[in-house]
Amino acid sequence: MLEIVAYALGVMYTPGPVNLLGLNAGLNGQARTSLGFFVGVGLAMLILLLVFGWAGAAWLRGDMLALVGALGCGYILYLAIKVACSSIDLSAARRGPSRVLSFRDGLIMQLCNPKAMIVTLPIATIQFPAAGIHGASLVLWSFGLAALAFGAPGSYALVGAVVGQRIENPAILKGFSLAMATLLVWVAISISYEHVWLPLTSGGL
Repeated sequence: MLEIVAYALGVMYTPGPVNLLGLNAGLNGQARTSLGFFVGVGLAMLILLLVFGWAGAAWLRGDMLALVGALGCGYILYLAIKVACSSIDLSAARRGPSRVLSFRDGLIMQLCNPKAMIVTLPIATIQFPAAGIHGASLVLWSFGLAALAFGAPGSYALVGAVVGQRIENPAILKGFSLAMATLLVWVAISISYEHVWLPLTSGGL
C-alpha cells in the first residue's frame, strides 16, 4: 500500500499546471484567498478516484481522453492569460489580496487535467484492486489521496509566499507572473501534443 502513496506523491507534487498556479498565487500574496482553488483540486481528484474505482476505465475510450485533454488545455491557456494580465500591488496584497483562483478554477482544471488521469487511472483500476481496496476502504483511500492532492498546490503556494514576502519590487513579481504564464502555455502545448494530437493521429483510435 505504500506504493500507492509513493506513486501519488511522485506524480502530484511534480511541477504541473495546478502546482504552477499555486506557486504563482503564493508569490503574489494570494495563498490564503486561493484556498478554494486547492479545495477544488482535491475534490476533482476525489471524484476521479471514486468514479474510476467503482466504474473502472473500460468505458473511457482514447478519443474521450483526447477530448478531455483538449478541454483542459483550453482552460490552462485561459488561466495563463488571467495570470499574465493580473496587476501586482504589493501593498494591497499584504493588506488582503483579491481572489484570483477560485474553487471552480481548481475543480474544472483538475477534472480536465490529463495529469490527474495519469494519477487516478492506475491507482483506481490497478493498485486499488491489487491491494484489496474496495467498498468503504476505497472511499477512505480516495479521501486520503484527495487530501494529498489538496496539499500539492498548497505546498507550492507556501513556498511562493515565503519567497514573495522577501521581494519588495512589484516589477519582479510581475516578471514571475509572466514567467508562470509562459510556463502554463508551454504545459498546455506539451499536453495537447502528447495527450491530444498523438492519440488522434496514431491511428489506434
